[in-house]
Amino acid sequence: MTAYLPRLNAIPYDVFANPAASVLLPVVLGTTVGFSSRPKQTQTTYAAMKQPPLRPPPRVFGPVWTVLYGLMGYAAHRVVTKQYPSLLASTEHIRILYSAQLGLNLLWMPLFFSLRRPVLALADVVSLAGLNGYLTYLYFSVDSVAGWCQIPYMAWLGFATYLTAGVGYLNNWDISEATLAKRV
Repeated sequence: MTAYLPRLNAIPYDVFANPAASVLLPVVLGTTVGFSSRPKQTQTTYAAMKQPPLRPPPRVFGPVWTVLYGLMGYAAHRVVTKQYPSLLASTEHIRILYSAQLGLNLLWMPLFFSLRRPVLALADVVSLAGLNGYLTYLYFSVDSVAGWCQIPYMAWLGFATYLTAGVGYLNNWDISEATLAKRV
């Protein structure tokens, strides 16, 4: 029995071919998602939740994600535009994986803060970390600088997984407005 899987679309090659576009695309998309989630309300929600130890203040997230988005875009540019193909994956395969991980990345904030579904957000960030672990492995097979650009992202995804799981657990996996309003 053969299953039909629709072909996933990748970000066009031309975006990766231009270093500025490759870096700016995730920065702009991440910033757009961040601002579309109503930052003031997000900060209020964040403050109302029970938090695990080591949680950073809200003002840290924007700058950290801006740097990480820039690094991920630059790494993708380096790998996709290399003149020799990887023995492990084609350029198109890497573009599809990168596009999928960017989609998962951008999905986390709406899952967590808009829909208030920490279980789904945890599944998202765990999937994101796994996919980026594989991408990091592929990147190192093509270009060591690109691979090293992924390491801070992988570290932050580990930390984000800890924070997501910690918030979910400490709040009994319920961060609904009604539950958080009782705490304020």
